[in-house]
Amino acid sequence: MYTFDSRVRYSEIDEYGKLTLTGVMNYLQDCSTFQSEDVGLGISYLKNRNEAWWLSSWQISVNRYPVYGEEIVIGTWPYDFKGFYGYRNFTIQSRTGEYLIKADSVWFLFDTEKGRPIKVRPEDIRGYGAGSEERLDMNYAPRKIEVPKDYQEAEPVIIGNHHIDTNHHVNNSKYVEIAREVLPSEMDVAELRVEYKKAAVFGDIVYPRVSRTEEGYIVSLCDDQEKAYAVVWLGGTAERM
Repeated sequence: MYTFDSRVRYSEIDEYGKLTLTGVMNYLQDCSTFQSEDVGLGISYLKNRNEAWWLSSWQISVNRYPVYGEEIVIGTWPYDFKGFYGYRNFTIQSRTGEYLIKADSVWFLFDTEKGRPIKVRPEDIRGYGAGSEERLDMNYAPRKIEVPKDYQEAEPVIIGNHHIDTNHHVNNSKYVEIAREVLPSEMDVAELRVEYKKAAVFGDIVYPRVSRTEEGYIVSLCDDQEKAYAVVWLGGTAERM
């Protein structure tokens, strides 16, 4: 497992003093990129090879959101590689070892020059332990999210520079941030699933379609042809501290 320590900053919290859902995702994302940099497989290495690891799906389970000033330990490890895909777990724990967040993710290796996925080779995963670590004990959900036929349209969002990352498309957490903004602010999300369909870029317009379910909400973030960039499922109620 790769870990780094942090402390929840004021700039990362919501009006209740808790780490935001976007903040959770940023910590997880940072942890995996830190590991890649430290084993010599980071952004510059991949860019020179015209490659990138792109995210296919997230599943994030929240037991409790860390609060302002709380010391936390963020951890990650890849547990399997098959074909194009890499499978990676994440945790955020308190200093006493309490599991605050558990997460699973599916990634695929992409050739940015040829515009297609490529099979994972030994040199692509050296330093990661070749997926030798065990999978995290959590309730795994299907990667695919079924989108209801009934929905309500929310205000469109124009993609700006603040949405874009080093891959020149919308950062993974920003899709969730857009989806979260169209839901009730008082909702404490305990479970998040995201299925990424295609990349939105600067200037694109995202049309959120919101469906209410028994467990929570499904937000389909679509283009002007009604094709989804990402489908976001948010449900449950996390513990308040």
